[in-house]
Amino acid sequence: MRKLAAGNWKMNGVAANLAEVAAIRAAHPAPGVDILLCPPATLLSRMSDKAGAAIFTGGQDCHAAASGAHTGDISAAMLADAGASHVILGHSERRADHGETDAQVCDKTQAALAAGLTAVVCVGETEAQRDIGETLDVVGQQLAGSIPDTATSATLVVAYEPVWAIGTGRVPTLDQIAEVHDFIRAELTARFGDDAAEIRLLYGGSVKPGNAAEIFATPNVDGALVGGASLKATDFSGIITALENARR
Repeated sequence: MRKLAAGNWKMNGVAANLAEVAAIRAAHPAPGVDILLCPPATLLSRMSDKAGAAIFTGGQDCHAAASGAHTGDISAAMLADAGASHVILGHSERRADHGETDAQVCDKTQAALAAGLTAVVCVGETEAQRDIGETLDVVGQQLAGSIPDTATSATLVVAYEPVWAIGTGRVPTLDQIAEVHDFIRAELTARFGDDAAEIRLLYGGSVKPGNAAEIFATPNVDGALVGGASLKATDFSGIITALENARR
């Protein structure tokens, strides 16, 4: 399995920030892992042009419909047309800020697969849910409800993002990360059989160059979904290097 370092720029970045893409390319001209950057939609086409063959690009969301009267929304086909190969779906910020349900995420994932995109489906618990011991129940429900039966290891990536660790600087213990990633692998195996062994599982929760190596040494962690640290080439490059070293 080829590991994946994915960067989610969220609502950050203008044209000048595309210089970071060139810096990442220069630092990793022949990367030993897959690199994915998901900028705001306004930058996607331009980033795709600058990324070259070594860096994949993706969207941060898509609509479930192929087209129609959905002002402000973007279809999966539009993302593909702009150069995207991936799309992040079900991110905790979409679930919280826009009230997205598992069923809606599943519909969007089906649309992404139909457009030839790889879906990066996010799951994860809030601090309140963890505190009352519901982590695995919540993650299990999200996996079951957000991922369509048509998904395969070639079209699906799953990202575990403990909501309480995103942008806070807090990181779960390695045992906590391992518990959830092992659970996700087991759930996917029960549903998809042997192919589940090849579905990449990313950890997403305040990953930085300083903690990346130990996180990547954790079983069933096949990469990271990185937020703020992906905005600067120096920070993201350190994470990429840590993942390259972890694969050996």
